[in-house]
Amino acid sequence: MVKSVVRYGYVPFMLLGVDGAAAALAATGASKLWLVALLAVAISCSFAAERVLPYEAEWNRPAGDGARDVAHAGVNELLLLAGVGAIPLLAATVTVADLWPHSWPFALQVLAAVLVADLGITLTHYASHRIGVLWRFHAVHHSVTRFYGFNGLMKHPLHQALETGVGVAPLVLVGLPLDVASALAVTVAVQLLLQHSNADYRVGALKYVLALNEGHRFHHLKWAGVGDVNFGLFTLVWDHLLGTFSYDPGRRFTSGQLGMAAKPHYPTGYLAQLAEPFRASGACHAGSAVPDPDRRERAVA
Repeated sequence: MVKSVVRYGYVPFMLLGVDGAAAALAATGASKLWLVALLAVAISCSFAAERVLPYEAEWNRPAGDGARDVAHAGVNELLLLAGVGAIPLLAATVTVADLWPHSWPFALQVLAAVLVADLGITLTHYASHRIGVLWRFHAVHHSVTRFYGFNGLMKHPLHQALETGVGVAPLVLVGLPLDVASALAVTVAVQLLLQHSNADYRVGALKYVLALNEGHRFHHLKWAGVGDVNFGLFTLVWDHLLGTFSYDPGRRFTSGQLGMAAKPHYPTGYLAQLAEPFRASGACHAGSAVPDPDRRERAVA
């Protein structure tokens, strides 16, 4: 019974329950501490769902990466909250025209912000797999060899700042309100937890539209070119338009398929990962990677 609840109810709870609560709190001008507490609830639910119904039980066991992932998550969430706090200052200095639809219901305002941010973040993510200097920083995220909720928050802080900045910049230019920005910050964190979750949940045909874990696992395949798919944060709409959507219902993922085949010994420590993009060794040449054996086998079959 509990497994069925997680399998079919976990995603609606997070998207409608947690994100909905964040929107309700932000709309009433509640203290930002309530949003921090709500995020803590979301993280706790993420870990609980992964243990009740894991996709891969091995991924629930730390592999010398637990403290590092907590450090990444803590730093990146603090940066995200700091960015939200800077919205009033940014709005006062860079807003081109106050075109924000203030008269819309608050939930629709948050949804609009999500869709605009999704485009900017998706395009930045796409570019990060094609531009060497961006890949240096994004490679930190792709060094993971187990796929669980905290992976979504495991990013080099400079790359996270770039993605967030590109995603939010158009919104700030048209007068994004602070309360909408606060709700958006929570939805981003919740989405990253869902997208990288080790919970074996199901969303039916929505897996072709929403950027959740069933599709995002393909993005973390370690072989050159094979993982250059499913870039979307909130939706897969842009992947369909870019021709980068990929899904194979017969694929089963293991730790041996994750990471970077071209650089299997990427640094694992937190400080080492922060420094790696600035070192000569920080480059990762995709051409040196071996092909995906599973894809080859299916092609022959």
